[in-house]
Amino acid sequence: MVTDPRPSLLLIEDDPELGPLLGQVLGEVYRVTWIADGDEALAEALRHDFDVMVVDRRLPSTDGVAVIEALRRKGATTPMLMLTALGTLQDRVRGLDAGANDYLVKPFEFEELFARLRAIRRVFTGEGPFVRLGAWEFYPESRTIYSPYEGRIILTERESDLLRLFAEHPFSTYSRGQILGEVFGGSEQLSTVDTYVHYLRRKTDPSVITTVRGRGYRLGEL
Repeated sequence: MVTDPRPSLLLIEDDPELGPLLGQVLGEVYRVTWIADGDEALAEALRHDFDVMVVDRRLPSTDGVAVIEALRRKGATTPMLMLTALGTLQDRVRGLDAGANDYLVKPFEFEELFARLRAIRRVFTGEGPFVRLGAWEFYPESRTIYSPYEGRIILTERESDLLRLFAEHPFSTYSRGQILGEVFGGSEQLSTVDTYVHYLRRKTDPSVITTVRGRGYRLGEL
């Protein structure tokens, strides 16, 4: 049985048009469970663990603030983003005081929604800042890269250092000798560079590093 590697997301949104649309868009990255009722969503969140939650402010039966407060009282540490049509300072403070990690005022752009979800999850997991490589997210501090297809991939120290070199200098081409000095301290053979380029390509994507004939390697285009 193949396990879906995408992080799980509980979407609590009662709008009959926005709910399905959000579920579809978020489903490109997350395994989405969509629930339109506050009480039902609270029960679901207590039954199952989710990696992140998106909670609308106004919901039937129990509103979003009360849902978040109830989950926090139960000890839930899941990162939660509140959606609200009320952009007043008082409303935002109310949501944050209830335990939301962030808020987003409607209407919003999907790109910002994804960015805020990444931010609250990054703080939650402690993986530090990331470098975007196409649709991939590389976290040098935790030696982790997130694939849009397979989820979280752990790199070795040398693999991470090699990718970091290219990611921090995306327009530079490095010879094998330069890479040997920068990443391996010059203590290995030149063929070691080729070996680790192969390891990275195999773990991530063949296009992550481009071979520049006669010159060396550079960051590819994912």
